[in-house]
Amino acid sequence: MSEIARNSPDPRLWLKQRSRWSIVEIAFWLAALLPFFLFPAYLTLASQIAIAALFAVSVDLVLGYAGIVTLGHAMFFGLGAYAAGLISKAGWGEPLSGLVMAGVFAGLVGYVASFIIVRVQHLALIMITLGLGILSYELANAMSWLTGGTDGLQGVDTWPLFGAFEFDLWGKTAYSYALAGLFIGVMVCRRMVHSSFGLALRGIRENVRRMPAIGSDYRAHLQTVYAISAAIAGAAGALLTQTTDTVSLDVLSFQRSADVVVMLILGGTGRLYGGIVGAIIFLVARDQLAGINPQYWYFWIGVLLMVVVLVMPSGILGGLARLAGKRD
Repeated sequence: MSEIARNSPDPRLWLKQRSRWSIVEIAFWLAALLPFFLFPAYLTLASQIAIAALFAVSVDLVLGYAGIVTLGHAMFFGLGAYAAGLISKAGWGEPLSGLVMAGVFAGLVGYVASFIIVRVQHLALIMITLGLGILSYELANAMSWLTGGTDGLQGVDTWPLFGAFEFDLWGKTAYSYALAGLFIGVMVCRRMVHSSFGLALRGIRENVRRMPAIGSDYRAHLQTVYAISAAIAGAAGALLTQTTDTVSLDVLSFQRSADVVVMLILGGTGRLYGGIVGAIIFLVARDQLAGINPQYWYFWIGVLLMVVVLVMPSGILGGLARLAGKRD
């Protein structure tokens, strides 16, 4: 907020300047097309990265911008994944409508959960989100008649995209679909954080007690962003189901919630693109390290995480911004 006061007397002008596309952003999205030409054998991995990146962006909305520390966001990712799978199993395998329905379902659950989230802070908030994640995992396991339990959901059959593009083994359609989903998700979040609503979220993150003094209903803002974040996470889960035709309990696991937080720490929170950079680094490192040592690859992820935190506490993008002399 101090940057607004220094550089522009009009917050609207400041927001307009922040929302402009940079050359780096344009170059990034153009580079996202390179796997089609340079790494066609890794398109399946690229689609997984795009899905993980969308999930990371959803968590960054609540963690990086609103200051809601969550260790259970896999609940919404898993709800979206299972919703898309059950819709397909019921006989409707059209991917786009299934994606929207799964995202809306996860968003509605997120809105209901937000009434609990806004009532607690700090350690209690971490425990609540962790508890919700564990409960959803155990509930899905107990309802094996619906979810398939440890065997996974059977009978998922996603129809060709637009009735013409099948989800082939090479991953061309999967990556195109996941990349488009990531782009739309980032554009929605980008518009949100570069608005007055985004400024309110930053204010809540910095000092939630002062927001009522300026007439801001911080609870309503937190509930809104939590529901939107849940919907985007659910859409990411639905993308995973539709591009692989499989759903397992793993989509609800604590490990998935922890991994996405690691991605954000690596890339940098409160930057949107930090989650994407973190997802790229994490999944590429996992792919390469698992090939070297399938049992102990996570050890090296831990080493990488420690190095990044010690050298660049605000993540890779934060470190680069500091070197460039830019402020958040």
